[in-house]
Amino acid sequence: MTDTPRLLLLDTASLYFRAFFGVPDSLRAPDGTPVNAVRGLMDFISRLVREYEPTHLACCWDNDWRPQWRVDLLPSYKAHRVVEVVDDGSDVEEVPDPLELQIPVILDVLEAWGLPVVGADGYEADDVIGTLATEAGMPVDVVTGDRDLFQLVDDDASVRVLYTARGVGRHERVDAAWVVAKYGVLPGQYADFATLRGDSSDGLPGVPGVGDKTAASLLLRFGDLSGIRAAAEDPDAELSPSVRRKLKDASAYLDVAPEVVAVARHIDLGAPDLRLAGGVADSARAAELTRRWDLGTSAERLTAVVAGRAQD
Repeated sequence: MTDTPRLLLLDTASLYFRAFFGVPDSLRAPDGTPVNAVRGLMDFISRLVREYEPTHLACCWDNDWRPQWRVDLLPSYKAHRVVEVVDDGSDVEEVPDPLELQIPVILDVLEAWGLPVVGADGYEADDVIGTLATEAGMPVDVVTGDRDLFQLVDDDASVRVLYTARGVGRHERVDAAWVVAKYGVLPGQYADFATLRGDSSDGLPGVPGVGDKTAASLLLRFGDLSGIRAAAEDPDAELSPSVRRKLKDASAYLDVAPEVVAVARHIDLGAPDLRLAGGVADSARAAELTRRWDLGTSAERLTAVVAGRAQD
C-alpha cells in the first residue's frame, strides 16, 4: 500500500444498486436473506482499493435522497422515483424489497471493517462527495455511475471520476479531456450543459428543443449559462430566432435549475477521519457478520485490502 495521500470517494448507493442488479440473488444468508448487494459492494470496494491504493476513503451516503430545498426549487426533481410520502412529509424512494433488507447489513459491514460512512442531513451523497472532493487537499477519485459528478472533474486539483456505467470492472477514468471528447464542454461547464439538455433520470426537463449538440454549441460560444441567457436578451447577439425563443420560454426553469443541478461543495461535515486504519476496525464484529450472513470470500478479500494486503 502506498503512503502517497489519495482519497477514494464512493457514491455508495450507486454501487450497491449496481451490485444488487448485477450479482446473482442466489447469494443468500443461512436464513435465506439475499446478500448479493452486500457481497457485491464488498467486492467492489476490495477491487477499487486494491487498484487505486487510497490512503483515505469515504462511503458517501444519501441522508436525504431528494432534499426538500431542491424540490421547492424544482418540484419535478426525482418526482418519478417517489413511491410514498410518510407522516413526517418525507418522500420514500422506490427501492426493491430484497435490496431494502440489505441496507442495514451494508451499514453494519462498513462500520465493522472501519470504512467511514459520511452523510449530511438535508443533502445527497453527491453533495457530500462535492464537499470532500473540493476540500480534500490531495488527489481524489470519485466512484460513481452518475454523470452529474462530472462537474467535479478538475485536472489542476487532481480530481477525477471513475465512471462505472459499464460496470465497476470496466470503469472509465474521467478527466477533463474525456469530458471534452464526450460532450464538447469543459468539466466546469458540465452543470450548465446538464441544465440545458435536461436529464429524465433526475426529473430535470431541460430546455425543450435543446439537446446535447445545441447545449454544447451555446456554451462554446457564450461560456456559461449566464452568458447564454444574456445573449438571448441581446438582439445583436448571434443566436437563431428559434433558440432565442426556446431560451426565453424556459426562463422560469432556468431561474431555478442551476441551483438544483449544482453539487454543493461547502456543507458542514464536521471533521470525519477518513484514513484507512490498516486493518479491520472490529474483528469480532466482522467475524460475527461473516458467519451470520455467509459473507465468505467477500469478507476475506475486504479484510485483506483494508490490511494493505493484495488478494485475488
